[in-house]
Parts: sequence; structure tokens; C-alpha cells
Amino acid sequence: MVKLTIVGRVSDGLPLAQGPRYLSEDNESTSFYKQHAEFLLKEISKGAVSHSKMIIRLDQHCFNCLVDNGIGFITLCDSSYPRKLAFHYLQDLQMEFQKFDCNLMDKITRPYCFVKFDSIIGNIRKKYVDTRTQANLSKLNANRHQDLDILTENFAEILERRRNAELYEASLSSSSPRASSSWNSPSLEVIALKWTPITLIVVVSFVLVWAALILTDTIVLSSITIRS
Repeated sequence: MVKLTIVGRVSDGLPLAQGPRYLSEDNESTSFYKQHAEFLLKEISKGAVSHSKMIIRLDQHCFNCLVDNGIGFITLCDSSYPRKLAFHYLQDLQMEFQKFDCNLMDKITRPYCFVKFDSIIGNIRKKYVDTRTQANLSKLNANRHQDLDILTENFAEILERRRNAELYEASLSSSSPRASSSWNSPSLEVIALKWTPITLIVVVSFVLVWAALILTDTIVLSSITIRS
């Protein structure tokens, strides 16, 4: 069964539309999987999920993802739901979405503002609820010997890659600022203000003593030369 659908912009991962909610659905469960779908959309926008078609396993469900012309279509289904039907459903959504002006999509700044498409999602979803209808059976039987070439991955693997990437970025950002901040720390400024004048006095004194010694040696040598 098709349980959840999100349509979003790939360029920045902004969700544009979602299917209507149903009274029979568990709100807490829907919210949980919706957050995961939004996370996948963000990963698609970052290039971490780069395939145009993907199946992401999560618990007893699957996220089916289709990316086309800068728009991501994501739907959550039971793991037993035929994936061929799931991608037929996403392709139907993609064809309906093409009828709208793409420039309008670029102007949307708030999530889920394209509410006009919500009803379209709901109407198309109704066609795929029952897998035993004549239309759906025909889709399943068409090219039945041709398997869908779709990459399948576990959600945990995508999540682990994101964590590793964030740890790596944090290690890079923390190494250089730490060095620069230590040199610009207030304690070093106090030390510099305190010891710089003293250092200057010591250096000047050393130069004066050294000059006096040279001058003394010169006078002694001159006197010796005169006596001789």
C-alpha cells in the first residue's frame, strides 16, 4: 500500500507537496516516516543519493525514489508492495507535475506550499491502493520477465554515511580555527603587552653594553698605539 508521498525540489531539498492525510493513518507513525522522507530529499539534494531511481529499505517499509528534471518524488510503501507498481505511481506523478510551469516551482520558498498538487497526489494514489484491479494487474504483467534495474539500499547505510561526512567536516573545521584562536587568545595578548616592553629594554641594554665595550677596546688600542 502507498502510505506516504512527498514531492520536493532537488536543488535545495525543499518539499513542495505531499499527499493528503487519512483518518485511518497513525499520526505519530506518519510523522516519523515523513521526517525520514524529508531527510532522504535533503540527501538527494546534496548528491549523497545520486541515482535517478532508488529503493531505500526502512523497517518493514520501502522508500521508492524517482528523480527527474530537478524534482524528487518519494513514496513510502509496505515492503510487500510491488515495486513495479510503486514506480508506475511515481511516474504518473511525474507526468502530472510536468504540466505545471517550472518557473513557478523555483519561486516557492516555504515547504509544502504547492497545495494544488496535494489533491493530484491523492487522486493518483487511489488508483494504486488495490493492487488487484485490472489496470494494476496489467501493469504488473507487462514486461513481467524484465526486472527493474533499480539500486536498493538500507536507510541505515545512508544515515551512517551522513554521520561520517559530518564528523569529517567537523574535524576539518575544528583543526584550523583552534590554531588561529589560540594565537588570538586574550591570555597571549596579556603576555605580549606585559613582556614586549621588557624585551625591548633588554635588547637596547645589550646593544648599549656591546657598543660601550667596543668603544672601550678602541680607546685602549689607541692609547697603546700612541705610547708605542
